Amino acid sequence: MPISAASASREILIRLHEVMASRTSAQAKLNQVVATIAGVLKSEVCSIYLRRAGKILELFATEGLRREAVHNTRLKEGEGLVGMVSETAEAVNLSDAPSDPHFSYRPETGEDPFKSFLGVPIVRGGQVF
Repeated sequence: MPISAASASREILIRLHEVMASRTSAQAKLNQVVATIAGVLKSEVCSIYLRRAGKILELFATEGLRREAVHNTRLKEGEGLVGMVSETAEAVNLSDAPSDPHFSYRPETGEDPFKSFLGVPIVRGGQVF
């Protein structure tokens, strides 16, 4: 039986608290964050892009994409669905992502063509990371 949204949220928060309290590197923590979220939500792909200098978004951690794409895949703010999430600081939930005009396929990630997309900004102190 699928878990409820409230149960999933609680489970993710509990696990993320444990990850952030662990004595591991920042990269290891990010890797654990995407693995945790993907596992609880039963998602094939979960990734974190962080903003770098010049409003460039860099893939920092992923579950489900090619590991070689980490730190090598970059988008400009506003580019692709991820760039739109960063630019607007709002969640984007699409059932047919490839049909959206913002969609940008990145072959280096090894991502199979997908249909749905959920992007959520990481916001701290009113700033998107």
